[in-house]
Amino acid sequence: MRVVLDTNIFISAVLGGRLGIIIDEWKAGKFKLVVTDAIAREYLEVINRPKFKIPQDEIIAASDYLLQIAEFVTPEEEFLVIVADPTDNKFLEAAIAGKVDYIVSGDNHLLEIGSFRDIPIITAREFIALLN
Repeated sequence: MRVVLDTNIFISAVLGGRLGIIIDEWKAGKFKLVVTDAIAREYLEVINRPKFKIPQDEIIAASDYLLQIAEFVTPEEEFLVIVADPTDNKFLEAAIAGKVDYIVSGDNHLLEIGSFRDIPIITAREFIALLN
């Protein structure tokens, strides 16, 4: 299974709690995380925000794993589907370039679309159910 995780899902999963299983399942090889340079940069910028209080060793471990294991793709198309928050379009671009099965998001702008070019946009809860 090939998946794009939006930033809020990735960071929540790194933080642990009930979404921590997403990172565990990724490390177990249950799905391939597909990212673009722009998405990886955003993940790394957000994971380093002091408000999350993520220990430096965890940030380094998550960052190293991301950079080594995630599949990086280069979008060939740009979209302006989400006008209210144009930065969210990068997840759609990655999904098409990476030929993913799902976009997993907690962002209403993405979830409201429901699917994009036959790629379902699902919640973390729905994704975890698929993994089980």
